[in-house]
Amino acid sequence: MTATDEHTHEGGRPHDEGGAHGNHPSDITYIWVALILSALTGIEVAVSYASGLGVSGNPILLILAVMKFSIVVLFFMHLRFDSRVFRYLFVGGLFLAMGVYVAVLRMFHVMF
Repeated sequence: MTATDEHTHEGGRPHDEGGAHGNHPSDITYIWVALILSALTGIEVAVSYASGLGVSGNPILLILAVMKFSIVVLFFMHLRFDSRVFRYLFVGGLFLAMGVYVAVLRMFHVMF
C-alpha cells in the first residue's frame, strides 16, 4: 500500500480531508479580504494621528477594530463556511466575555 493509496477511496477519488468545510472562496477573494483589512488598518492609523477628533476617536477605533476582527474570524478562521452552530457559539462567547468585562469595569467604578 502506497502513501497515495491511504488517501483515496476504493473508486480512486481522494478522501475528504479531516474537517473539510465544503466550498471555500477562491484565492482572489482572500486577496480582496487582505486589501480590505489593509485599508481598514490605514484608516485606523489616520484616525489615531488625527488631532481634531477629540473624544470621538476612540469609538471610531473600536468600531474599526470590531470590523477587522469580524472579517478575520469569518474568513481566516472559516466561520463563514462552517455550521451556523459554531458561529452562534463563537458570538455567544464573545458577548459573554464583553458582559464580564463591562461588569468588572462597573464593579470598580471605571465605567458609568
